[in-house]
Amino acid sequence: MTLWQVDIYPADGQPDSLGASAAKAACELGISNDLIVHGAYGFLIQGSVELAGVQQVARDLLSDPIAQRSIAAPIGDASLSVPPTSNGQATLVYALPKPGVMDPVAQSTLQLLRDIGLDIDEVRTFRKYWIGTRSGSVDRSVVERLCQKVLANDSIEQVNVGPLRLTELAVGSVYSFKKVIVPISNLDDAALMKLSKEGQLYFTLPEFKTIQAHFATLGREPSDIELETIAQTWSEHCSHKTLGGKIEYTDENGTRQFQSMLKETIFAATVQIRKELGDLDWCVSVFKDNAGVVTFDDDDCVVFKVETHNHPSAIEPYGGANTGLGGVIRDPLGTGLGAKPVCSTDVFCFANPDYDPAKLPPGVLHPRRVMSGVVSGVRDYGNRMGIPTVNGAVYFDDRYLGNPLVYCGNVGIIPRNKVEKHALPGDRIVAIGGRTGRDGIHGATFSSVELTEESESISGGAVQIGNAITEKMVLDVLLAARDEGLYSAVTDCGAGGFSSAIGEMGEDIGAEVWLEQAPLKYEGLSYTEIWISEAQERMILAVPPEKIDRLKALCASEGVEAAVLGVYTPTGNLRLMYRGEEVGCLSMEFLHGGRPPIVRQAVYQPSSIAPLSLPNLSRETIESTLLDILSHPTVASKHWIIRQYDHEVQAGSVVKPLVGPSCNGPSDAAVVKPKLHSSKGIVLACGMNPTLGDFDPYHMATSAMDEAVRNAVAVGADPSKLAVLDNFCWGNTEKPETLGTLVRAAIACHDLAVQWKTPFISGKDSLNNEFSFTDESGIKKTIAIPCSLLISAMGQIENCQQAITMDLKKVGNAIYLVGVTREELAGSQVARSLGLEGGKVPEVDAVLAMRLYQGIHQAIRNKQIVSCHDLSEGGLAVSLAEMAFAGELGVSTDLTAMRQACFVSVETALFSESNSRLLCEVPEDCTAAFESAFEGLPVYRLGTVEPHDRVTVSSDGKTLLDLPWKQLRDRWLAPLDWQ
Repeated sequence: MTLWQVDIYPADGQPDSLGASAAKAACELGISNDLIVHGAYGFLIQGSVELAGVQQVARDLLSDPIAQRSIAAPIGDASLSVPPTSNGQATLVYALPKPGVMDPVAQSTLQLLRDIGLDIDEVRTFRKYWIGTRSGSVDRSVVERLCQKVLANDSIEQVNVGPLRLTELAVGSVYSFKKVIVPISNLDDAALMKLSKEGQLYFTLPEFKTIQAHFATLGREPSDIELETIAQTWSEHCSHKTLGGKIEYTDENGTRQFQSMLKETIFAATVQIRKELGDLDWCVSVFKDNAGVVTFDDDDCVVFKVETHNHPSAIEPYGGANTGLGGVIRDPLGTGLGAKPVCSTDVFCFANPDYDPAKLPPGVLHPRRVMSGVVSGVRDYGNRMGIPTVNGAVYFDDRYLGNPLVYCGNVGIIPRNKVEKHALPGDRIVAIGGRTGRDGIHGATFSSVELTEESESISGGAVQIGNAITEKMVLDVLLAARDEGLYSAVTDCGAGGFSSAIGEMGEDIGAEVWLEQAPLKYEGLSYTEIWISEAQERMILAVPPEKIDRLKALCASEGVEAAVLGVYTPTGNLRLMYRGEEVGCLSMEFLHGGRPPIVRQAVYQPSSIAPLSLPNLSRETIESTLLDILSHPTVASKHWIIRQYDHEVQAGSVVKPLVGPSCNGPSDAAVVKPKLHSSKGIVLACGMNPTLGDFDPYHMATSAMDEAVRNAVAVGADPSKLAVLDNFCWGNTEKPETLGTLVRAAIACHDLAVQWKTPFISGKDSLNNEFSFTDESGIKKTIAIPCSLLISAMGQIENCQQAITMDLKKVGNAIYLVGVTREELAGSQVARSLGLEGGKVPEVDAVLAMRLYQGIHQAIRNKQIVSCHDLSEGGLAVSLAEMAFAGELGVSTDLTAMRQACFVSVETALFSESNSRLLCEVPEDCTAAFESAFEGLPVYRLGTVEPHDRVTVSSDGKTLLDLPWKQLRDRWLAPLDWQ
């Protein structure tokens, strides 16, 4: 058995992208601007194979013979330490995945080499760097900082300076079985809390005392696997115990008691809407499965789910985001009897990418590194699975420094007769897909607590790495098995792994699980690690025994592993077995209903906000302010991200993320045809206004809902059939004032949803998004994210040919503003640009807004509107600029009539971010009909599409703004124009 090393270098004359990106990052992060870095990728191959065979594999399979060159030799061979240039003083550094960390490329390579008949035992990948300077050698401290900040992530990778000296690849050791009993009966409160924290169980004291009392009644101590099972099931991530718990909420209107806050706000709104709709109710399955389900056509329904993967992405951005998207794809796949994923969405929140590296708190990755890793993770998973990413947004605020937010969504389509599922007594518990390893241990409990500077070292095992190819194979085989009727129920292995998936599916029955039957990635896993691992790409099926053989044959034909892990038994107990011995037994009643209710205090005290009126601005200041707003990263183009995603795959994308002749316009929403033979489409949009939460979370929430809905309406969605999803990301809700803002936002969601008859069909919360650290002075500090509520909207359009985009279409067409402009400047981009504080928060006039949206929808169907764009960040000035440079046409507008009707200044008219407003382009021969349709409503003709290349705005005979659209476009493109 020999250990071989294969180095893959760029061929002569080819760019060294790995080395160049490392040198660039070192410069950007202030490590050194004098580094010369050369990079190589490589493989470690352990097996019974000769040198000639390894060389042939390296040349023919592992490298591109045109763009790359390879070296193959026994590990430790001198040829592997020769630098690629004449700089013999360069330092050699290797970065490798730690043993046990998922390595998808290595896994695929191992299978490939075995498939061609080679006797290979194990494969591992690495990256290799030669680090020097223009003057020769490099200081060791610089190398150490480069390794720490750029070349490797300590949570999943190890660094080796100098030649590799491995003798064999670590693939796990033999596990010696021993049942572990955890004595808790005699522990006092302090000891219980110590065990909870050190074991990463994260129970509250009342929870642990309830467990202690429960096992006292059983007359025994718990096993380790029983405590872990309860910890996963009772975690905030899995049970939503804060939002679903008892809350005493006090605000300026008095005190209100919630027995279950979510049920009495978000859920209650949907229940009321469905009751009012009666026979016209188009919701099918809401808040009870992995994703929400609504009707689509006579044959199919559509499903939608949005998840977060924040804490893992803070520690390991690539893996966290990679498995965030992979996990949410499995939600529709695990809804009903399985929905086919058709498209994905994503929304990210980061600190400023230009954040000063010297000011980073300990344990925090630089925002630029986080952003690059997150985008790469989502890109790779979606592209490799062949699922288009069609809609999203990115927000920037330095309060996301230690806690970036990563929202990933997925939409699927499912036959109407496949929406219901029920595991039955006697059904076998079958796991299909990826093998189980140590990746993701304690992921559910880890995601339920705040991050600290120690999180990377304490909870690094909670980070998973995904394998999109495996999930694609699982998807294909699962849908085939669904259509053959081979299983009774399905769910995915997400947070908590087998413990949550099997525990939830068998909640009403009972289950017996044989843990030794789970396929493992390597030896050495204990029975508890098998049970709670969050290794990716795994699904759990409930399969009638007579259909097991056919299911296994189908899986084998697609190269997907299937293993029978147990049976659903009508005992009401979850019995866990390992090699014939019972290692745990919990009643389903206690597991799912025994958690003591949390009674929390929530307080909201309205803050006194100083009034804000914009000063009189000169034309030069107006123009410079517009350019400044366009270059703010939240407003600026996200083309660097968008162009990495494949949004054309599956051929269903109708309205894409970037629109216009040169694809430089920011689309308001996506339109996708899930069934290519049908003209009917799905509309996807989002809304989020985290800055407004600083002023009033109620109006922050309604503004987010309004933005999501108007974005969907802007491309043609029917406002009478819009479903929304909520994703609450908040700070430490054990603080009454923090929980108070969340409750206030949830009440707002209820109120507006009921008024609009827009049901919530699914949701997710992610709490404790705070980062704590100790500064250089020894003072503990905490960075809490702003109140961050993402509203995702899913609408429908009867004929995709009626969908419109936001780019200007034709010279001579009229430009109209629909909606009321108010002196609402709190949290606005213009206030940020001018350094102003205070102001009135944008509110939503629900009745007026829906009348306007219905009118716009009808006008689009009547072909009276050819382009439409919502007004959001930056207000009217930004929206006009975006429509002009998207369509590469000029526009001339006059605000006099609109200003007089709304009683606002020219500055407010240009930059207010009032809700429920859209710009519409109307053909001249349709203007009379358009105005007639909106008679009595706030609709103002502003101007005309022009043949010149400028965006001009005037009022009362005075020019306010006159700039070339090309200049506006270039400022918009520049901030995130990363190469």
